[in-house]
This record gives sequence, structure tokens and C-alpha cells, in this order.
Amino acid sequence: MPALSCPLCTSNDTRHFHSDSTRDYNRCRNCLLVYVDRSQHLSPSQEQAIYDLHQNAIDDPGYLKFLSRLANPLFDRLPANSQGLDYGCGPGPALAELFKAQGHRMNLYDPFYADFPEHLQQAYDFIVCTEVVEHFRAPKCEFDALFKLLKPGGWFGIMTKLVIDAEAFAKWHYKNDQTHIAFFSQPTFYWLATRYQCQLEFIGKDVIILQRNPGRHSD
Repeated sequence: MPALSCPLCTSNDTRHFHSDSTRDYNRCRNCLLVYVDRSQHLSPSQEQAIYDLHQNAIDDPGYLKFLSRLANPLFDRLPANSQGLDYGCGPGPALAELFKAQGHRMNLYDPFYADFPEHLQQAYDFIVCTEVVEHFRAPKCEFDALFKLLKPGGWFGIMTKLVIDAEAFAKWHYKNDQTHIAFFSQPTFYWLATRYQCQLEFIGKDVIILQRNPGRHSD
């Protein structure tokens, strides 16, 4: 079988990592991203049909508590009246409402539910992605675009569950969601921090915060 290029770092040094009844998973030996090849991705319409089943209400206390695990650490770090982008906000942008309640300004973007390309044409003090990066079809392109929107010194908050090892992955419910096609580990985020010149912090098991180095400018 020919080598598959990693969709994050473009390395051809990839190896088979796991297979189940529906998909094959490969792991890059450079950035350690685990990914599903695009030949096994759902179509956009199939993907949206699954998202339409989600029930994440803006006023759901349990959902707000879940989101607060990312929001609260950022509240402690952001200057007042910061401009943020909720990227991949979904149909119920509860996270943006949490930030607005703290006095921050928020724009929304989601290719299915908030397709406002003009919101991808300005610079931001912070960007948040909750349960989004695991859906990236082309992670390199997505991260390149997002970091170009982030001001030097800006914050990038991510929530996604992390790969531990092959044994845990085989039993992992997270991989069974057919819309999940890119799986990150702590080493993958260290690679991202180096690539985009960021400081990196892990908070709990699934909250990742990157701060772009103040001297870093968009490419």
C-alpha cells in the first residue's frame, strides 16, 4: 500500500494504527496525529445529518458546565472587551453567549450553521473550538487559516479528547463517531505549538490552551 500523507504535517512517514468494522486509522510518525483517510470520510450532507441530531441547547445547565471547562480558564487570561471567534459553533452557540456575558465581543463561524465568511477576514484576540478539531478534514489548512486570524499574544482554546495509546484507542468510544476523523494527542499539540510558535498548556484531560508568542506575525 502506498504511503498516505499526513493531513496535518504532510509527512509520508505514516503507519496503520487501528481498524474497525467501518474505518481504518493511520498514525503519522512525525506529528503523531491519528487520522482517517479522506476516502473513508462521510459526505458533507451525511456529516450534517449527524450534527442535526445533536441537542445542545444554549440554556442547558449540563452543556454550559461542560463548556465552562474551556471558558473559565480563558476568562482568567483575556483582557476586558476582547474580540473572539467561536469557530465551529454549531446550531446553538452557547459558548459565545458565555463569553458575551463576561463582556467580550464574539463572532461566529460554522460551515453548516453559521457560514459567515466575512468573519474569517479579521484578526482576533482569541479563538475557541469546542469539540471541533476532531472533525477537520484538512487539519493543516484549517490550522494555517485560524492562526493567521489570531493576533500576536492571542489565545486559542480547544476542547477535544486525546489519544493515549493503541490499546486504549481500540476500546475508545470517541473514535466510533463517524464524523470524528482526526485524533490528537499531547505530542501532536506540542508539534502544533512549535509549528505556530505558541506557548502550550493542558488543563484537565481535554482542554488545550495555546498562546501565540507576542512577536509572532501572520505569514
